[in-house]
Amino acid sequence: MATPIGGRSYLFARPPVLRGWAAVGSKREGEGPLGGEFDAIEPDSTFGQKSWERAESFLHHKVLELAVAKAGLSYADLRAILAGDLLDQCTGSTFAVRELDVPYLGIYGACSTMAEGLFLAGFLTEGGMAPVAVSTASHFCTAERQYRFPLEYGGQRTPTSQWTATGGGAVVLGGEGGSGPVLLGGTAGAVEDLGIKDAANMGAAMAPAAAATLGRFFADTGTVPADYDLVVTGDLGAVGSELLYALTEREGLQLRGHHTDCGLLLYDRERQDVHAGGSGCGCCASVLCAHLLPALAAGELRRIVFAATGALLSPTSSQQGESIPGVCHAVCLAAGEEDSLWK
Repeated sequence: MATPIGGRSYLFARPPVLRGWAAVGSKREGEGPLGGEFDAIEPDSTFGQKSWERAESFLHHKVLELAVAKAGLSYADLRAILAGDLLDQCTGSTFAVRELDVPYLGIYGACSTMAEGLFLAGFLTEGGMAPVAVSTASHFCTAERQYRFPLEYGGQRTPTSQWTATGGGAVVLGGEGGSGPVLLGGTAGAVEDLGIKDAANMGAAMAPAAAATLGRFFADTGTVPADYDLVVTGDLGAVGSELLYALTEREGLQLRGHHTDCGLLLYDRERQDVHAGGSGCGCCASVLCAHLLPALAAGELRRIVFAATGALLSPTSSQQGESIPGVCHAVCLAAGEEDSLWK
Protein backbone atom coordinates (compact mmCIF):
# COMPACT_ATOMS: atom_id res chain seq x y z
CA MET A 1 0.00 0.00 0.00
CA ALA A 2 1.03 3.62 -0.48
CA THR A 3 2.83 5.13 2.50
CA PRO A 4 1.76 8.63 3.64
CA ILE A 5 4.68 11.06 3.94
CA GLY A 6 3.90 14.28 5.72
CA GLY A 7 0.48 15.80 5.27
CA ARG A 8 -0.30 15.36 1.57
CA SER A 9 2.41 13.20 0.00
CA TYR A 10 2.58 9.47 -0.64
CA LEU A 11 5.26 6.95 -1.55
CA PHE A 12 4.14 3.95 -3.58
CA ALA A 13 5.29 0.63 -2.12
CA ARG A 14 5.35 -0.93 -5.60
CA PRO A 15 6.08 1.96 -7.95
CA PRO A 16 4.09 1.39 -11.15
CA VAL A 17 6.06 1.13 -14.35
CA LEU A 18 5.16 3.48 -17.17
CA ARG A 19 4.96 0.90 -19.93
CA GLY A 20 4.04 3.06 -22.88
CA TRP A 21 3.41 6.68 -23.77
CA ALA A 22 2.71 8.82 -26.81
CA ALA A 23 2.40 12.46 -27.82
CA VAL A 24 0.51 13.94 -30.77
CA GLY A 25 0.54 17.56 -31.93
CA SER A 26 -0.37 19.79 -34.83
CA LYS A 27 1.43 22.27 -37.08
CA ARG A 28 2.56 24.82 -34.49
CA GLU A 29 3.72 22.11 -32.08
CA GLY A 30 5.64 20.47 -34.91
CA GLU A 31 7.41 23.74 -35.63
CA GLY A 32 8.53 24.10 -32.00
CA PRO A 33 11.78 22.87 -30.39
CA LEU A 34 10.26 19.47 -29.54
CA GLY A 35 8.51 18.88 -32.86
CA GLY A 36 10.80 16.04 -33.89
CA GLU A 37 10.15 14.16 -30.64
CA PHE A 38 6.38 13.75 -31.08
CA ASP A 39 4.99 10.39 -32.16
CA ALA A 40 2.81 12.11 -34.72
CA ILE A 41 2.37 15.65 -36.02
CA GLU A 42 -0.77 16.46 -38.00
CA PRO A 43 -0.28 19.62 -40.10
CA ASP A 44 -4.05 19.98 -40.54
CA SER A 45 -5.41 21.11 -37.17
CA THR A 46 -8.91 19.93 -38.13
CA PHE A 47 -7.60 16.34 -38.12
CA GLY A 48 -10.01 15.76 -41.02
CA GLN A 49 -13.05 16.48 -38.82
CA LYS A 50 -16.07 18.77 -39.29
CA SER A 51 -15.58 20.85 -36.14
CA TRP A 52 -12.79 21.88 -33.80
CA GLU A 53 -14.39 19.90 -30.98
CA ARG A 54 -14.48 16.73 -33.06
CA ALA A 55 -10.86 17.39 -33.98
CA GLU A 56 -9.92 17.49 -30.29
CA SER A 57 -11.68 14.19 -29.62
CA PHE A 58 -10.01 12.60 -32.64
CA LEU A 59 -6.60 13.83 -31.41
CA HIS A 60 -7.32 12.44 -27.94
CA HIS A 61 -8.36 9.07 -29.35
CA LYS A 62 -5.26 8.90 -31.56
CA VAL A 63 -2.76 9.61 -28.79
CA LEU A 64 -4.41 7.03 -26.52
CA GLU A 65 -4.34 4.44 -29.29
CA LEU A 66 -0.62 5.03 -29.90
CA ALA A 67 0.27 4.78 -26.20
CA VAL A 68 -1.61 1.50 -25.75
CA ALA A 69 0.06 0.03 -28.84
CA LYS A 70 3.52 1.14 -27.68
CA ALA A 71 2.87 -0.58 -24.35
CA GLY A 72 2.30 -3.82 -26.27
CA LEU A 73 -1.32 -3.98 -25.13
CA SER A 74 -4.83 -3.71 -26.52
CA TYR A 75 -7.83 -1.84 -25.17
CA ALA A 76 -9.15 -5.16 -23.85
CA ASP A 77 -6.15 -5.33 -21.52
CA LEU A 78 -6.90 -2.01 -19.82
CA ARG A 79 -8.70 -2.02 -16.48
CA ALA A 80 -9.53 1.69 -16.75
CA ILE A 81 -8.87 4.93 -18.61
CA LEU A 82 -8.46 8.14 -16.60
CA ALA A 83 -8.98 11.10 -18.91
CA GLY A 84 -10.05 14.72 -18.96
CA ASP A 85 -9.83 17.92 -20.97
CA LEU A 86 -10.86 21.59 -20.94
CA LEU A 87 -14.23 21.36 -22.66
CA ASP A 88 -17.59 21.59 -20.90
CA GLN A 89 -18.40 18.27 -19.22
CA CYS A 90 -15.10 16.85 -20.61
CA THR A 91 -16.77 15.93 -23.89
CA GLY A 92 -13.41 15.88 -25.65
CA SER A 93 -12.37 12.88 -23.56
CA THR A 94 -15.76 11.20 -23.32
CA PHE A 95 -16.32 11.20 -27.06
CA ALA A 96 -12.75 9.98 -27.61
CA VAL A 97 -13.31 6.80 -25.58
CA ARG A 98 -17.03 6.13 -26.04
CA GLU A 99 -16.53 3.27 -28.50
CA LEU A 100 -13.67 1.53 -26.66
CA ASP A 101 -15.68 -0.47 -24.09
CA VAL A 102 -13.11 0.29 -21.38
CA PRO A 103 -14.07 1.52 -17.87
CA TYR A 104 -13.79 5.30 -17.99
CA LEU A 105 -13.00 7.53 -15.01
CA GLY A 106 -13.41 11.11 -16.11
CA ILE A 107 -11.30 13.62 -14.18
CA TYR A 108 -10.99 17.39 -14.31
CA GLY A 109 -8.03 19.37 -13.12
CA ALA A 110 -7.86 21.76 -16.08
CA CYS A 111 -4.21 21.89 -17.17
CA SER A 112 -3.17 19.83 -14.12
CA THR A 113 -5.12 16.82 -15.43
CA MET A 114 -2.10 14.73 -16.48
CA ALA A 115 -0.42 14.98 -13.07
CA GLU A 116 -3.73 14.37 -11.31
CA GLY A 117 -4.32 11.32 -13.48
CA LEU A 118 -0.87 9.88 -12.81
CA PHE A 119 -1.28 10.45 -9.08
CA LEU A 120 -4.64 8.65 -8.99
CA ALA A 121 -3.43 5.88 -11.32
CA GLY A 122 -0.63 5.14 -8.86
CA PHE A 123 -3.18 4.28 -6.18
CA LEU A 124 -5.28 2.22 -8.59
CA THR A 125 -2.31 0.12 -9.65
CA GLU A 126 -1.28 -0.33 -6.00
CA GLY A 127 -4.75 -1.71 -5.39
CA GLY A 128 -4.51 -4.20 -8.25
CA MET A 129 -6.34 -2.25 -10.95
CA ALA A 130 -3.73 -2.43 -13.69
CA PRO A 131 -2.88 -1.68 -16.38
CA VAL A 132 -4.41 1.79 -16.42
CA ALA A 133 -4.17 4.49 -19.06
CA VAL A 134 -4.02 8.23 -18.33
CA SER A 135 -4.63 10.70 -21.14
CA THR A 136 -5.54 14.29 -21.88
CA ALA A 137 -5.58 16.66 -24.82
CA SER A 138 -6.44 20.23 -25.76
CA HIS A 139 -7.03 22.23 -28.92
CA PHE A 140 -6.29 25.91 -29.45
CA CYS A 141 -9.48 26.60 -31.38
CA THR A 142 -11.85 24.86 -28.95
CA ALA A 143 -10.30 26.65 -25.98
CA GLU A 144 -10.51 30.06 -27.68
CA ARG A 145 -14.16 29.51 -28.56
CA GLN A 146 -15.09 28.37 -25.04
CA TYR A 147 -13.04 30.65 -22.81
CA ARG A 148 -12.39 33.75 -24.89
CA PHE A 149 -13.69 34.54 -28.39
CA PRO A 150 -14.23 32.47 -31.56
CA LEU A 151 -11.32 32.87 -33.96
CA GLU A 152 -13.55 34.69 -36.44
CA TYR A 153 -13.82 37.56 -33.95
CA GLY A 154 -10.19 38.45 -34.55
CA GLY A 155 -9.57 39.65 -30.99
CA GLN A 156 -6.13 40.83 -29.91
CA ARG A 157 -4.24 38.75 -27.36
CA THR A 158 -2.54 40.47 -24.43
CA PRO A 159 1.19 40.01 -23.71
CA THR A 160 0.39 37.84 -20.65
CA SER A 161 -1.76 35.43 -22.65
CA GLN A 162 -0.59 31.93 -23.54
CA TRP A 163 -1.18 29.69 -26.54
CA THR A 164 -3.34 26.65 -25.85
CA ALA A 165 -1.55 23.64 -27.31
CA THR A 166 -3.22 21.58 -29.98
CA GLY A 167 -1.80 18.35 -28.68
CA GLY A 168 -2.16 15.53 -26.24
CA GLY A 169 -0.34 12.89 -24.28
CA ALA A 170 -1.21 9.44 -22.94
CA VAL A 171 0.57 7.05 -20.58
CA VAL A 172 -0.09 3.38 -19.74
CA LEU A 173 0.89 2.33 -16.20
CA GLY A 174 1.31 -1.02 -14.50
CA GLY A 175 0.52 -4.55 -15.51
CA GLU A 176 2.66 -7.63 -15.70
CA GLY A 177 6.07 -7.41 -17.28
CA GLY A 178 7.52 -4.50 -19.13
CA SER A 179 10.11 -1.96 -18.14
CA GLY A 180 10.40 1.78 -18.15
CA PRO A 181 10.36 4.82 -15.90
CA VAL A 182 8.51 4.46 -12.61
CA LEU A 183 6.10 6.61 -10.62
CA LEU A 184 7.59 6.88 -7.13
CA GLY A 185 4.88 8.97 -5.49
CA GLY A 186 3.45 12.42 -5.35
CA THR A 187 1.69 15.25 -3.57
CA ALA A 188 -1.97 16.22 -3.89
CA GLY A 189 -2.54 19.95 -4.18
CA ALA A 190 -5.20 22.12 -2.59
CA VAL A 191 -7.08 24.90 -4.37
CA GLU A 192 -5.27 28.24 -4.05
CA ASP A 193 -6.76 31.63 -4.91
CA LEU A 194 -4.99 34.98 -4.55
CA GLY A 195 -7.74 36.90 -6.29
CA ILE A 196 -6.47 37.02 -9.88
CA LYS A 197 -9.38 37.80 -12.23
CA ASP A 198 -7.61 38.29 -15.56
CA ALA A 199 -8.55 35.31 -17.75
CA ALA A 200 -5.74 36.30 -20.10
CA ASN A 201 -3.11 35.80 -17.39
CA MET A 202 -3.24 32.11 -16.50
CA GLY A 203 0.36 32.12 -15.26
CA ALA A 204 -0.46 34.56 -12.46
CA ALA A 205 -3.56 32.58 -11.48
CA MET A 206 -1.72 29.25 -11.27
CA ALA A 207 1.62 30.31 -9.76
CA PRO A 208 0.32 30.37 -6.14
CA ALA A 209 -0.87 26.76 -6.43
CA ALA A 210 2.46 25.66 -7.90
CA ALA A 211 4.35 27.38 -5.08
CA ALA A 212 2.14 25.83 -2.40
CA THR A 213 2.28 22.28 -3.77
CA LEU A 214 6.01 22.31 -4.46
CA GLY A 215 6.66 23.74 -1.00
CA ARG A 216 4.61 20.93 0.52
CA PHE A 217 6.29 18.29 -1.70
CA PHE A 218 9.81 19.25 -0.66
CA ALA A 219 8.86 19.61 3.01
CA ASP A 220 7.07 16.24 3.12
CA THR A 221 9.82 14.35 1.29
CA GLY A 222 12.73 16.03 3.05
CA THR A 223 14.31 16.87 -0.29
CA VAL A 224 15.32 20.07 -2.09
CA PRO A 225 15.13 21.04 -5.78
CA ALA A 226 18.84 20.26 -6.25
CA ASP A 227 18.12 16.59 -5.50
CA TYR A 228 16.31 16.29 -8.85
CA ASP A 229 17.50 16.63 -12.41
CA LEU A 230 14.50 18.85 -13.15
CA VAL A 231 11.51 20.38 -11.43
CA VAL A 232 8.97 20.83 -14.22
CA THR A 233 5.78 22.83 -13.85
CA GLY A 234 2.81 22.42 -16.15
CA ASP A 235 2.20 25.61 -18.06
CA LEU A 236 2.98 28.70 -16.06
CA GLY A 237 4.72 30.26 -19.03
CA ALA A 238 7.12 33.18 -18.69
CA VAL A 239 4.92 35.30 -16.42
CA GLY A 240 3.90 32.50 -14.08
CA SER A 241 7.43 31.11 -13.79
CA GLU A 242 8.79 34.44 -12.57
CA LEU A 243 5.95 34.72 -10.08
CA LEU A 244 6.68 31.17 -8.90
CA TYR A 245 10.30 32.13 -8.18
CA ALA A 246 9.20 35.19 -6.23
CA LEU A 247 6.71 33.18 -4.14
CA THR A 248 9.05 30.28 -3.37
CA GLU A 249 12.09 32.44 -2.66
CA ARG A 250 10.02 34.29 -0.08
CA GLU A 251 9.66 30.93 1.68
CA GLY A 252 13.34 30.08 1.38
CA LEU A 253 12.95 27.62 -1.52
CA GLN A 254 15.38 28.12 -4.41
CA LEU A 255 13.98 26.89 -7.72
CA ARG A 256 16.02 29.02 -10.14
CA GLY A 257 18.49 26.85 -11.98
CA HIS A 258 16.55 23.68 -11.20
CA HIS A 259 13.18 24.52 -12.74
CA THR A 260 11.70 24.63 -16.21
CA ASP A 261 8.15 24.90 -17.50
CA CYS A 262 6.34 22.91 -20.17
CA GLY A 263 4.81 26.12 -21.50
CA LEU A 264 8.32 27.38 -22.25
CA LEU A 265 9.65 24.09 -23.65
CA LEU A 266 6.92 23.40 -26.20
CA TYR A 267 7.35 26.55 -28.29
CA ASP A 268 10.13 28.93 -29.29
CA ARG A 269 8.88 32.30 -28.06
CA GLU A 270 11.44 34.11 -30.24
CA ARG A 271 10.20 32.53 -33.47
CA GLN A 272 6.59 31.61 -32.65
CA ASP A 273 3.95 34.14 -31.65
CA VAL A 274 2.77 32.46 -28.46
CA HIS A 275 3.25 35.50 -26.22
CA ALA A 276 3.94 34.22 -22.66
CA GLY A 277 4.24 30.56 -23.72
CA GLY A 278 2.11 27.45 -24.08
CA SER A 279 -0.82 26.25 -22.01
CA GLY A 280 -3.70 23.78 -22.08
CA CYS A 281 -4.12 20.17 -20.98
CA GLY A 282 -2.15 19.03 -23.98
CA CYS A 283 0.82 21.27 -23.25
CA CYS A 284 2.30 19.51 -20.22
CA ALA A 285 0.96 16.13 -21.35
CA SER A 286 2.69 16.29 -24.72
CA VAL A 287 5.94 17.65 -23.28
CA LEU A 288 5.93 14.85 -20.70
CA CYS A 289 5.32 12.13 -23.29
CA ALA A 290 7.39 13.52 -26.15
CA HIS A 291 10.38 14.78 -24.22
CA LEU A 292 10.61 13.98 -20.50
CA LEU A 293 9.66 10.30 -20.39
CA PRO A 294 11.94 9.37 -23.31
CA ALA A 295 14.79 11.14 -21.49
CA LEU A 296 14.08 9.11 -18.35
CA ALA A 297 13.85 5.90 -20.35
CA ALA A 298 17.20 6.64 -22.01
CA GLY A 299 18.87 7.46 -18.70
CA GLU A 300 19.45 11.09 -19.70
CA LEU A 301 17.39 12.07 -16.67
CA ARG A 302 17.29 10.05 -13.45
CA ARG A 303 14.66 11.74 -11.36
CA ILE A 304 12.21 14.60 -11.97
CA VAL A 305 9.32 16.35 -10.25
CA PHE A 306 6.40 16.87 -12.63
CA ALA A 307 4.03 19.47 -11.16
CA ALA A 308 1.20 20.28 -13.55
CA THR A 309 -0.91 23.35 -12.83
CA GLY A 310 -4.53 24.12 -13.61
CA ALA A 311 -6.70 27.26 -13.65
CA LEU A 312 -10.14 26.25 -12.40
CA LEU A 313 -12.27 28.84 -14.14
CA SER A 314 -15.29 28.53 -16.41
CA PRO A 315 -16.74 31.01 -18.92
CA THR A 316 -19.64 31.62 -16.53
CA SER A 317 -17.45 32.27 -13.49
CA SER A 318 -15.31 34.74 -15.45
CA GLN A 319 -18.34 36.58 -16.81
CA GLN A 320 -19.71 36.88 -13.28
CA GLY A 321 -16.50 38.51 -12.09
CA GLU A 322 -15.22 35.62 -9.99
CA SER A 323 -11.51 35.19 -9.32
CA ILE A 324 -9.59 32.28 -10.84
CA PRO A 325 -8.66 29.48 -8.40
CA GLY A 326 -5.66 27.34 -9.23
CA VAL A 327 -4.51 23.85 -8.35
CA CYS A 328 -1.25 21.94 -8.76
CA HIS A 329 -0.52 18.25 -8.30
CA ALA A 330 3.05 16.94 -8.22
CA VAL A 331 4.43 13.48 -9.00
CA CYS A 332 7.97 12.15 -8.83
CA LEU A 333 9.11 10.11 -11.82
CA ALA A 334 12.39 8.21 -11.97
CA ALA A 335 14.39 6.18 -14.46
CA GLY A 336 14.04 3.20 -12.09
CA GLU A 337 12.99 2.34 -8.56
CA GLU A 338 16.62 2.38 -7.47
CA ASP A 339 16.69 6.13 -8.14
CA SER A 340 14.28 6.90 -5.29
CA LEU A 341 15.39 9.38 -2.64
CA TRP A 342 12.48 8.55 -0.39
CA LYS A 343 13.54 5.15 0.97
